Amino acid sequence: MGASEKEMTALLRQRGFLPSASIRSRLLGLDDLEGVLNCSGEVGFEKGFLTNEILESMLQVWNQKNKSEPLLPTPAREKTPTLGRTIAPILAPEPLDLKFRNNLPDWNTADFSENASDAPSDILVHYDITGNSITEGKMADITSCFSDRLQSIRKMIIQNSNLPRTPTEISRLHAESSRYQGYENKAVAIGLVNEPRYTKNGHLMWRLEDETGELTCLLTKRKGDDRDRAHEQILEAGLMPDDVLGVSGTFSQTGDMFYVDDLHFPMQASHQKTSAEHGVSVAFISDIHVGSKTFLEAQWHKMVRWFHTDPLAKTIKYLILSGDCVDGVGIYPGQDSELSIPDLFGQYTEFARLLELLPDWVECVMLPGNHDAVRPAEPQPTFEKDIQQDYNTTTFVGNPCDFSLHGVRLLSYHGKSIDDFVAGLRTVTYADPVEAMRQMLRRRHLAPQWGGKTPLSPEPEDGLVIRQVPDIFVTGHVHGHACVDFKGTTLICSSTWQDQTSYQRMLGFQPKPCMLTIVNLKSHATTSIPFA
Repeated sequence: MGASEKEMTALLRQRGFLPSASIRSRLLGLDDLEGVLNCSGEVGFEKGFLTNEILESMLQVWNQKNKSEPLLPTPAREKTPTLGRTIAPILAPEPLDLKFRNNLPDWNTADFSENASDAPSDILVHYDITGNSITEGKMADITSCFSDRLQSIRKMIIQNSNLPRTPTEISRLHAESSRYQGYENKAVAIGLVNEPRYTKNGHLMWRLEDETGELTCLLTKRKGDDRDRAHEQILEAGLMPDDVLGVSGTFSQTGDMFYVDDLHFPMQASHQKTSAEHGVSVAFISDIHVGSKTFLEAQWHKMVRWFHTDPLAKTIKYLILSGDCVDGVGIYPGQDSELSIPDLFGQYTEFARLLELLPDWVECVMLPGNHDAVRPAEPQPTFEKDIQQDYNTTTFVGNPCDFSLHGVRLLSYHGKSIDDFVAGLRTVTYADPVEAMRQMLRRRHLAPQWGGKTPLSPEPEDGLVIRQVPDIFVTGHVHGHACVDFKGTTLICSSTWQDQTSYQRMLGFQPKPCMLTIVNLKSHATTSIPFA
């Protein structure tokens, strides 16, 4: 006979095992429950959630030790019919020896050189709106926000772009337009883009605005020898409303049109990464959506097991959680029917419990997203103390957050504005969200468009300007996955831990879930481990 419910509970508590309801029924039917649980160390399971996969591994070890028939639950053996001729014996499934490489390049020990427990914690936050939001949402705040954006990015354009001459105020250019009507004397202006649109001939037209006036700009399609690849790329992609950029060119004969020869963005040509003194690593995930019925819990426990057993995992000192850690409540119509945990605080408590399963050497940095219990307007402050109290070894920051780990500069942003980049630029798609990240760095701004899909808080100092180019730039939100280099910055689109939702199915969008992206802070070597 199997163990009683009381005996089973005592054995599980003694070992720190947390089984699901389906696992408990299987355990009750085992003849030698204690013997099977004693095999946990041999399969690399120390404590935490006991899954079907781990139980099968323990049963396999127990069967090998006892050299007997597979240990099935007692009720299952009683119901097994007597067969005549056995063509193929029915055996317990053998556990898969997963190496988690999935045809990806293997990692080099020299690139991941130091265990996390050997290095001290070193987290320095450079920018976080938490406790620093002073806007009242008035017109004066909006004006101040855009003035700060224009002044900050103007300096970057002057510093990083090869301007043919010093920029001039737009009002003065209008007054002296007759001076700039030939190819020999080009005018230069820097301002905010208003109402970009295409003409019937495929030319790009917009109004450029600074503190003194507006300029109607036209970027024409060129043919033959006059074709310019940089111009073609701008014409192919388009411009975002409220972009800050520089233009150089000449006026029409009437002075009411400015013909653009060159556009000037604030992105510098290249970035030199900083290397940390310690060879520890940082890992990235996002959009876990705990509380949703589509949260991939089994894959989470698979990752937890990997963290406790794989040598590479022992180098991971930091885990960056880039927003939407829970599914939230009331985020979209009909969400109630798709929730497994309908209580918001219950979702955060459950996520805290899941993080507790990770090894002690892992420190988490957690920021909010558009599903979290913070204000929707960006930049977003961090979570309230009532939510934070359930979490240990977790640093809570706002969205976005500019911070350093051992001197390596990171910019973590949930990525809600990717929706605006997809809608505004013809070259950006949800299938390739990294292109949106490239465009953010080119513009040195995370969410330029006012009044789009991303709600913005008009702080007197624009908190979404990228004031220093990061060594690592990470986003989430779109449930994709990528890790590429762009002009010296490592771009990471963090993977989700949520299966395809009904809304994504309707759109035909397939997420790329359960990929853990790892970057070493000293060598900047990268690898991605699949758990799906």
